[in-house]
Amino acid sequence: MTTPTHLSLYERRVELVQEALSAHSDLSRTDARGLAVHVLHALDRIPERVR
Repeated sequence: MTTPTHLSLYERRVELVQEALSAHSDLSRTDARGLAVHVLHALDRIPERVR
Protein backbone atom coordinates (compact mmCIF):
# COMPACT_ATOMS: atom_id res chain seq x y z
CA MET A 1 0.00 0.00 0.00
CA THR A 2 1.34 3.43 -0.88
CA THR A 3 1.01 6.36 1.46
CA PRO A 4 -0.27 9.61 0.05
CA THR A 5 2.13 12.53 0.23
CA HIS A 6 -0.63 14.97 1.12
CA LEU A 7 -3.22 14.24 3.81
CA SER A 8 -6.27 16.39 4.33
CA LEU A 9 -6.87 17.94 7.72
CA TYR A 10 -9.69 15.44 8.24
CA GLU A 11 -7.40 12.48 7.47
CA ARG A 12 -4.82 13.82 9.93
CA ARG A 13 -7.53 14.07 12.59
CA VAL A 14 -8.70 10.51 11.87
CA GLU A 15 -5.13 9.20 12.16
CA LEU A 16 -4.58 11.08 15.43
CA VAL A 17 -7.72 9.59 16.99
CA GLN A 18 -6.93 6.16 15.48
CA GLU A 19 -3.47 6.17 17.06
CA ALA A 20 -4.88 7.20 20.45
CA LEU A 21 -7.49 4.44 20.33
CA SER A 22 -4.94 1.83 19.23
CA ALA A 23 -2.44 2.85 21.90
CA HIS A 24 -4.95 2.63 24.73
CA SER A 25 -6.93 -0.46 23.78
CA ASP A 26 -6.68 -3.87 22.17
CA LEU A 27 -8.44 -2.69 19.00
CA SER A 28 -6.94 -3.56 15.65
CA ARG A 29 -5.91 -0.65 13.43
CA THR A 30 -8.91 -1.30 11.19
CA ASP A 31 -11.36 -1.27 14.10
CA ALA A 32 -9.66 1.77 15.65
CA ARG A 33 -9.98 3.63 12.33
CA GLY A 34 -13.69 2.82 12.07
CA LEU A 35 -14.24 3.99 15.62
CA ALA A 36 -12.14 7.12 15.00
CA VAL A 37 -14.42 8.09 12.11
CA HIS A 38 -17.46 7.74 14.40
CA VAL A 39 -15.79 9.72 17.19
CA LEU A 40 -14.88 12.58 14.86
CA HIS A 41 -18.35 12.60 13.38
CA ALA A 42 -19.82 12.95 16.87
CA LEU A 43 -17.33 15.66 17.86
CA ASP A 44 -17.99 17.62 14.68
CA ARG A 45 -21.71 17.72 15.49
CA ILE A 46 -21.07 19.55 18.78
CA PRO A 47 -21.58 23.29 18.23
CA GLU A 48 -18.32 25.26 18.14
CA ARG A 49 -19.20 27.50 21.08
CA VAL A 50 -19.89 24.42 23.25
CA ARG A 51 -16.57 22.80 22.37
